[in-house]
Amino acid sequence: MPVNNDAQTRKDRLRFTKNKLSANLILGAIAANALYFVSIYSSDEGSYYYKLFIGASIVYNLVFMLVAFLSSEGIKNYKLSYAFTSVLIGVLQVGRIFYLPMKAHRDANPVADAKQATVMGTGQFRYVTICLIVSAVLLIAAGVIGFMKTTTLNGYIAELERNKQEGTDDE
Repeated sequence: MPVNNDAQTRKDRLRFTKNKLSANLILGAIAANALYFVSIYSSDEGSYYYKLFIGASIVYNLVFMLVAFLSSEGIKNYKLSYAFTSVLIGVLQVGRIFYLPMKAHRDANPVADAKQATVMGTGQFRYVTICLIVSAVLLIAAGVIGFMKTTTLNGYIAELERNKQEGTDDE
């Protein structure tokens, strides 16, 4: 028997499947963020990164990964609030570009015999910026897809409930 892939069938299928696409996009964003912070924290630039700020940055990365993972699990189960959370942390990822990477790219290198004049060279700056942008795009895409699928599913379930109520009222 051939499977009919009309719009009604796709909506009905949402009730029985998980939103794996959005969840996997968020997991990809976590991986891109991991590449970012490994690049930042593995830099050997004297005491530039070893200040109170870096402690806050590490805590932020841990909280980011926790919230992103929880969003991944929530969005997989069609929870609308997690779609908004995903978009919000995606926007925060873009904002992070203008804080540590931009500052380190502009500041003079404190190491006397350093090969580069700034704390973060152009190559590393591009790399960490790309990591943060990829992470942000994946998070925002996951949030938008999650929002669309969740609102479609919620509308379909409401329609089924109305039809069920109308069917029982006729008897």
